[in-house]
Amino acid sequence: MKIAVAGTGYVGLSIAVLASQKHEVVAVDVIQEKVDLINKRISPIEDHEIQDFMKNKELNLKATTDAKEGYSGAEVIFVAGPTDYDPKNNYFDTSIIELIFSDISKYNRNAIVCIKSTVPVGYTAQTKIKFPELKLIFSPEFLREGKALYDNLHPSRIIVGEKSKDGETIANILKEGSLDSNTPVLFTSSTEAEAVKLFSNTYLALRVAYFNELDSYALTHNLDTKQIIEGVGLDPRIGKHYNNPSFGFGGYCLPKDTKQLRANYENVPNNIIKAIVDSNRTRKDFLADQIIEMKPKKVGIFRLVMKEGSDNFRASAIQGIMKRIKAKGIECIVYEPVLKEDNFFGSKKIDSLDEFKRASDVILSNRLHPELEDVAEKVFTRDLFTRD
Repeated sequence: MKIAVAGTGYVGLSIAVLASQKHEVVAVDVIQEKVDLINKRISPIEDHEIQDFMKNKELNLKATTDAKEGYSGAEVIFVAGPTDYDPKNNYFDTSIIELIFSDISKYNRNAIVCIKSTVPVGYTAQTKIKFPELKLIFSPEFLREGKALYDNLHPSRIIVGEKSKDGETIANILKEGSLDSNTPVLFTSSTEAEAVKLFSNTYLALRVAYFNELDSYALTHNLDTKQIIEGVGLDPRIGKHYNNPSFGFGGYCLPKDTKQLRANYENVPNNIIKAIVDSNRTRKDFLADQIIEMKPKKVGIFRLVMKEGSDNFRASAIQGIMKRIKAKGIECIVYEPVLKEDNFFGSKKIDSLDEFKRASDVILSNRLHPELEDVAEKVFTRDLFTRD
């Protein structure tokens, strides 16, 4: 079977690698540099399993910038283009994936088109009216940046928003490439599948926000946050997972998905959904005030990326703290090996870690790292469990 994948971000590339173990896969992207890297079997993104598979596995995979070449003859097309949140319209920007739909409509109307991009609740049903010639199916992804292929190889669940043979085809492609034989598969309508994605991520954001607010309380009252969380987590209904305080939830998914779900609640009474979005801003305000009270002259920002093993720092939580303290006139310097530019929004990048440590009065680190052990007295973090 020929399968096309539109978009080579962490979602699209992980699906392309997964499916190319058993099928002919063509990845389509508009960026020639990324296409060239894929064709040289070099991953354009930081993901250990993707890098390993592309280097060491036999994959029937190629990439192209030619949409006609990529889509023509494909039986299935996965669409994994970006849908960034547009704060002006208070909605996901779906313009890129709609351009992809237009290309597919031009070159291949027979393919099953599976949307893996995150979209608003009700989007697929509405888009079927706009593109009636396409067989559109929505299937949410539940992938972590830097662990996208791992999560496709070991999926927590496979959800397909279509109860039909086409839906079964999508589920089989995702299931046959995984290493787990007992993965739960759920077939729903497209709108319910879209809701599953947004409510899942919003619950994760809620959990992050809850333990962050617990930490804010403990800091204010000079209590031991770790002891409190350990005691709370001993309740099996709560558990010890996803409980590590941070600078806030960030990254590509949680901030935009929580805002989109809030927008979907426009005519529905709610308190919790709105509060989840607001709590993230409150947490950053609180921590920024904690740092400002230290009266540092120069604050070092250790890594902009959201997590170890990722090269993405879009909307990382540490940036929110950075912006707030800079607004108070505090100079910031940045240590981020992934950053190609010499500065980040006016803050100088320091390439030498030793120089960075010496120059910083306080070092902000969302997660603890062994490289900072020798300057632990300078480090401001709320990370309590990474090294346990």
